[in-house]
Amino acid sequence: MPAVDHLLRATARAEARHFWFRGFRWFVEPLIRQAIGGRPNARILDCGCGTGANLDLLSRYGVPYGFDRSALGLYFGRESGRNRLVRASVTAVPFPSEWFDLVTSFDVLYALEEPDERAALAEMYRLTRPRGFVLINVAAMDLLRGDHSVLSHEVRRYNRARLRQAVTGAGFEIVRLTHTNLVLFLPMLATRLLHRWRGLATEDSAQREITVPSEPINALLSVALFAESLWLRWFNNPVGSSLLCLARKPA
Repeated sequence: MPAVDHLLRATARAEARHFWFRGFRWFVEPLIRQAIGGRPNARILDCGCGTGANLDLLSRYGVPYGFDRSALGLYFGRESGRNRLVRASVTAVPFPSEWFDLVTSFDVLYALEEPDERAALAEMYRLTRPRGFVLINVAAMDLLRGDHSVLSHEVRRYNRARLRQAVTGAGFEIVRLTHTNLVLFLPMLATRLLHRWRGLATEDSAQREITVPSEPINALLSVALFAESLWLRWFNNPVGSSLLCLARKPA
């Protein structure tokens, strides 16, 4: 089985209930609203959509499209009734130029080597209409590398300067750039330091990283992330396990 399919299988089992995915949706939704601005029938493209689960969220704000290179991810998506999914690579996207009001890339860029990272951002720029937006989420902070990095095949974890350089180098203007998952930072740091001390897990063992915890723990962490999402409506986080960037294509 291709390596990426292990991640997609684990994700498909967890993304509806896992506290991390709940928090992620709470973090990105205000930025989606800001980017769409109430525009009717806005076209939205999710690059590297995996199982297509985020299209359910994006459909509240426009007409969502998605693509992924994994046939298994697209199979999961279509089995769940999600349409407008195609198989493609982020470096060569089969959609017209300047056609989308919002282009998203959630946890994709960090798994690409630098030439493919640049090509993917160039494609996102091509696809976005003038004054349209991109919304990007990536893994952050090298000291948080751990077992999950094995499962997600991280090539790098970003800092603010690295992500800003990549996004502006593609031609976009930064609107918002913040860390997320601040409330998880200390326990995650302790866990990831332990992972590196004893040696990172194999890919099969690393799938435990994306298993839904017991309901009381899952609910507690969900509440904590929801509280953080309220804070993020007004303030940026100084640290956190992810970086979230909203950027605009100039006129």
